[in-house]
This record gives sequence, structure tokens and C-alpha cells, in this order.
Amino acid sequence: MSEKRTALVTGANKGIGFETARGLGALGWKVGVGARDDQRRREAVARLQDEGVDAFEVPLDVTDTESVMHAAEIVERHGGGLDVLVNNAGIVGDLDQMPTSVDLDVFTGVLDTNVLGVVRVTNAMLPMLRRSPAPRIVNVSSSAGSLTRQQDPQENTGPIAVAYSPSKTLLNAVTVQYARELEGSGILINAVCPGFVATDLNGHRGTKTPQEGAVSSIRAATLPDDGPTGTFFDVDGVVPW
Repeated sequence: MSEKRTALVTGANKGIGFETARGLGALGWKVGVGARDDQRRREAVARLQDEGVDAFEVPLDVTDTESVMHAAEIVERHGGGLDVLVNNAGIVGDLDQMPTSVDLDVFTGVLDTNVLGVVRVTNAMLPMLRRSPAPRIVNVSSSAGSLTRQQDPQENTGPIAVAYSPSKTLLNAVTVQYARELEGSGILINAVCPGFVATDLNGHRGTKTPQEGAVSSIRAATLPDDGPTGTFFDVDGVVPW
């Protein structure tokens, strides 16, 4: 393992992912920019390098197992190992997500990216994370996946979205299961909510900037060894399940 800490951020070519990569890079970390779009990934790395960040490209489609395994090889080769994984890549899917009319292909596509993609990438990177002196896994979730908040009439968790919202609920549950299995390993894994951020995901209707949205991810990536694991939080504290 190289002396400099190494992070991989998926979906890092724009938005919250890019700002997370930028923030970790500003801390002196080496950062792998995971993204499936070649041009956007290349441009993102160039921007980061221009700012002095030690960034490198990681071609990555989280829905493709072969792509994920190849990404792990790239991280090992260019990063010298891995200390932090930020599972940031995610999609909303088709806007028509009423339960009674949803296209099941849309539903399975969202789950494949937002949940199975996290499992694929996490399991591929775990051998490297286990070698790190301070391994962290960050799963970027959403308060839209909070069952408690969805049942509270005072909360605004967005429109009815039978694919997207439950995908984040399931991601939270998956995070807890990983935390249970990895207890005592030194690997801290948590779900974070970036807040309502203006990104392509919501047509830039959000009220926070991507930089503000990256704060929770960076905080979870840099937790001390006695930090929490298996939790769900945002910038204001714990988010209810």
C-alpha cells in the first residue's frame, strides 16, 4: 500500500461524486474517478489534476461485473491499494414511477444500479480495503429512502417513486447487513444523505450545491477509527430509517 491514502468514488465525473473526489483530493488523497462515460471521466480527471489533485481514471460501469473487476485491477495498479470506497453512482430512472403503472424494466434497472451495483463494487474492492489501516465505505443514499420520513406528513421526501425511493431503502438495509458482517474488521460502512442537491438527477431543482452535497460523503470517508458503522446520517445528524 502506498503511503498516500487512496479513494475510489463511483459516478465521479460530475455532481456530488465529482465534488467528493475534489474534496478528498484537497486533503492530499489519491483519487480514482470512477465513471462509465469516457469523455466525461477524462475531462473530470483533467479538471482535478489542474487543481493539483492526484486523480486517475477508472472506467467503471457498476452494472457490469467484468467492468467492475477490471476497475479493481486499475485501482490496485494506480492506487497501490484502496482506503476508501464511495459508492456514489446512482440513477432515478423513468419519471413515471407510480406503483400501479411503473415499467418493471425501469424498476429492475434502478435496482441494478443503485443496489446491486453497490454490492458488485464493494465486494470487488473489499480485498484491498481489508489491507488498509483505516478502511471506510460510504454508500450515498437519500432521505427519500427513509420509511420514517415518508410516513411523516411534515416531511418532503419527493414525488411517489416506486423504483427510486425503495432502492435507497434497500441500500440502507444492505448497508446494515455489511456492517453486521464486517463488525470487528476495522471497516466502517455507513449510508449518507447529501440532501436536496441541484444535480442532473433532479433536473437541477435542488436547493444545495454539489459541493454542499458532498460534505456528508467526505465526513463518512474520514471518520476516526472509533466512528460509527451501520448508520445513516446527513449534515444535521442521524437520519431515521
